[in-house]
Amino acid sequence: MKAKYIIALVAVGVLLVVYLVFDPSVSPFFPRCPFLQLTGLQCPGCGSQRAVHSLLNLDVLSALRYNALLVISIPALLFLFYVEMVRTRRPGLYVKVHQPLVIWTVLAVILIWWIGRNVVFLCK
Repeated sequence: MKAKYIIALVAVGVLLVVYLVFDPSVSPFFPRCPFLQLTGLQCPGCGSQRAVHSLLNLDVLSALRYNALLVISIPALLFLFYVEMVRTRRPGLYVKVHQPLVIWTVLAVILIWWIGRNVVFLCK
């Protein structure tokens, strides 16, 4: 069980080094958003690669401009990773976090972000 967490942490570490060193804005090997290319509108994840690069280079304001939802979601994602790691030791916590209300709330936040960022984008 612990091996999969170690593998996941190593993989994340390698990705973080790649995002620290290479700028997704100018590096051709980073994927572009197909939704943005097809519609001209931003998906909820648009700007995430650039935001990660900016955060790793300690430029929080740029990261927020690229994708504020990603930046403010990092503590929640770390908490979810922790909940997964202690799933067998603290099953009550796991059950509380995976309640339908929590899942629907996360979906609502993502949808509001998606719509809101495109309304602001179209009004410029």
